[in-house]
Amino acid sequence: MGVDGEEKLIVAAEYLVNELRSGKSLTRNANKVLGNLLSELSRVVVIISEGRDDETGEIDQQRLNLVCEKIMTREVDETMIWDLGSDAGDEFLDAVNELRVLIDRLDGTEEEVKARDVLQTAMARLEDEFNHLLVENRLPFELEHGSSEGSTASFGAASTEDLILGSSNGRRNSGDLIRPDVISDLKKIADAMVASGYDRECIQVCTMVRKEALDEFLYDHEVEKLSIEDVLKMDWATLNTNIKKWVRVMRNLVQVYLLSEKSLNSQIFGEVNESFVDTVKAPVMQLLNFGEAVSLGPRQPEKLLRILEMYELASELLPEIDALFSDHLGSSVRTEYREVMRRLGDCARATFLEFKSAIASDVSSHPFPGGAVHPLTNYVMNYLMALTDFSQTLDSLLMEHEDVEDLAIPPSPPDVVINQVEEESNNENSSSPEKFLAMKRHFYSIASVLEANLQVKSKLYRDVSLRHIFLLNNIHYMTRKVLNSELRHIFGDKWNRKHTWKFQQQATEYERATWLPVLSFLKEDGSGSGSGSGSGSGSRHLRPRERFQGFNSAFEEVYKAQTGWLISDERLREDVRTKASMWVIQAYWTFCSRHKNSVSERYIKYSTDDLEKLLLDLFAGSPKSLSNSYRR
Repeated sequence: MGVDGEEKLIVAAEYLVNELRSGKSLTRNANKVLGNLLSELSRVVVIISEGRDDETGEIDQQRLNLVCEKIMTREVDETMIWDLGSDAGDEFLDAVNELRVLIDRLDGTEEEVKARDVLQTAMARLEDEFNHLLVENRLPFELEHGSSEGSTASFGAASTEDLILGSSNGRRNSGDLIRPDVISDLKKIADAMVASGYDRECIQVCTMVRKEALDEFLYDHEVEKLSIEDVLKMDWATLNTNIKKWVRVMRNLVQVYLLSEKSLNSQIFGEVNESFVDTVKAPVMQLLNFGEAVSLGPRQPEKLLRILEMYELASELLPEIDALFSDHLGSSVRTEYREVMRRLGDCARATFLEFKSAIASDVSSHPFPGGAVHPLTNYVMNYLMALTDFSQTLDSLLMEHEDVEDLAIPPSPPDVVINQVEEESNNENSSSPEKFLAMKRHFYSIASVLEANLQVKSKLYRDVSLRHIFLLNNIHYMTRKVLNSELRHIFGDKWNRKHTWKFQQQATEYERATWLPVLSFLKEDGSGSGSGSGSGSGSRHLRPRERFQGFNSAFEEVYKAQTGWLISDERLREDVRTKASMWVIQAYWTFCSRHKNSVSERYIKYSTDDLEKLLLDLFAGSPKSLSNSYRR
């Protein structure tokens, strides 16, 4: 293009400017088209003018005046530019970008100072516009809830909580923290500010707005800013609630929110990660401080399941934390995260070992009513069942730090025999694959400690028969819990068979202690056991009617006492009743058959049917008595 062509192009451009300003015969759309054309023509003019110093100076001055006027016109207008649409925003950015090009061309001239002042004004405006777009187009973020409901438990409680946390693997689309249609506008503004040397200002605005959004997210989900002292002062109910919130929020924050935040940051700033780290570091550290505070608290058994839950989640999220904070800017977050995770693991292990000590030191001064399943047995077995949800995690923690003394069983009275852990472990089928070996050894140890404690508690009963019922109930309960839960994979078949034999042996010992003294009155040789309530000791010299009277009295005494005893497991209760009936009915029927014709009916108080029905009242937990006039 020659000089004449250039001049014609400039004249055409000036004509378009005048038409654009008049606006008399042009529609709004035409004005926009002509404005865009003017910008393109101006770039052509700048390119064509290169190398022609005299002509360039004059053209640059004209373009500078036009660009500055565009920018300053917007400055006096308080309407947010991008509220008018992306096209209005693009037009302003075109002016800014052209101004920056002109500044480079005006280097060292008086006009450069004016241009830089206008550029600074434009940057301030873009900063406001950037902030406005971020704030006005923010989208709410809702947690994806998992189920972690439960109630706390302590020694003496009926059961422990079930801590199967429902985790959601769903992902929301990256960038959904703000409206997706404004991201391109944000990127254009960021590019313009970075290219103009105002990257720090742009990043600060983004960091401030996004940090406020994250703080609001935590506040909305009741995550408080708590000091370590605040957490250590909490009662268990409050701490338990806060841990559940922490687990839910931490999972969603790392797996969804931070991924979206980093994606948004990347879409606006590209590979620059500074804004992301500055935005999320303080809130993440706030959550980590809570985890540290929990790890420093007292090693109370009821906390173990929650602490394991926190540690397991922290382990699960570690790869994602490493990916989110992969560069040097995020190194402090990675380091702190690993330290808190380590402390939670140490706390979980120490709390588990404290749990075993708490079992051994649980002392009772009075026998548990009715010889039923003791709350300690209930608590321990349900506790162990709950721990199987964390088998991999717990076994790993115990394996990492396993010491011989960890398996040591606390000292017990000399008359209590405890099967050693090594014996239990060696009895397992050697051909089966070893799994959760550390956890298995510790669970064996805990079961042995519990059995030792139960043996001590059984001595609180004066009635020898009731001691056997108490041990029968509790060992049976332990065995059923193992057999009917994931504990069977930890304890194994050998342990279960051995303890099945143990509670069956207690049933046999009960039968002997209870019914031999009663049935001694029915023995023809008159030999009694010489022990137990209602003993037939010395009955060898009794006449048949006196034997009936002795049997009646002994049976009624057993009935009165043992109807108040409790075997809560229905099947076990029926088995014990059936065996008692086999002992009593056959012996009584034989004795009656032999002496019913020689003894007055008033001494034969019960028929075999009477006795069979009365035996059905045993172990129901409701004491009953028989009147002297009872007779079917």
